[in-house]
Amino acid sequence: QLQLVESGGGLVQPGESLRLSCAASGFTLDYYAMGWFRQAPGKEREGVSCISRSGGSTNYADSVKGRFTISRDNAKNTVYLQMSSLTPEDTAVYFCAALLYCSGPTRSWGQGTQVTVSS
Repeated sequence: QLQLVESGGGLVQPGESLRLSCAASGFTLDYYAMGWFRQAPGKEREGVSCISRSGGSTNYADSVKGRFTISRDNAKNTVYLQMSSLTPEDTAVYFCAALLYCSGPTRSWGQGTQVTVSS
């Protein structure tokens, strides 16, 4: 059974950083591209970033370019999202997902981790 578990969320002040982790079990991570998504209160879920199976290709939403970095460690079956220069607009529940390819269909979702940016 494909399972993804996010961690690393929390409450931070504007300008601070957080690193989210997504640990996979039940499957080998390098079979899939991996994505991070987020959903703010009252808004639809949006794509934040995606990384290819090998890690050689990444993409980002315009709103996070230059501030967020996605990476993966296939040996550890874990994907990361390093977030810096956080703003209140980044407040959301963050989800990771396994995809057949970036922008492709998802195979599994995590349960989400809350990120709150507030002074």
